[in-house]
Amino acid sequence: MTTFIILNALTTPSIGLIVWTTIVFLLLLFILGKFAWKPILSAVKSREQKIEEALKEAEKAREEIKKLQSDNEKLLQQARIEADNIIKEAREIKEKIISDAKSEAQKEAQKVLNAAQDTINAQKNAALAEIKQQVAILSIDIASRILKKELSNTEAQKQLAKQMLEEMPLN
Repeated sequence: MTTFIILNALTTPSIGLIVWTTIVFLLLLFILGKFAWKPILSAVKSREQKIEEALKEAEKAREEIKKLQSDNEKLLQQARIEADNIIKEAREIKEKIISDAKSEAQKEAQKVLNAAQDTINAQKNAALAEIKQQVAILSIDIASRILKKELSNTEAQKQLAKQMLEEMPLN
């Protein structure tokens, strides 16, 4: 029976206990509302705002990163194009220099060849002139010796003159 009374007391609260519990609960709610909830709610709101700002900043940073990556891609593309153009121009300049050098070398070689041919022709002509001169001198010398020998007598002189007159064409 004693257990029944204890169970009965625990299961059926008294009115005074309910009133005091309600008063203490309301007093606790008032104190918490006055001193604790406002700072807790403001701290929660402040924290929420900071989180939202951090998210916005992260989104801005993400957008800036995308923009920077896009700009970097554009710059890289432009740099590639410029590098290709520079390489192309360098190749064209190299080919032009080589072509010009070959052309200049051919011109110089042709000049040297022409000069050598002119020198050879001049030396050849000089040699031919000298040979002609020597032949003429020798011919005159031989002719004068022959004439001296053959024209030593008068009969041979007459015969030579007659023969020359006959050989000459008379128009």
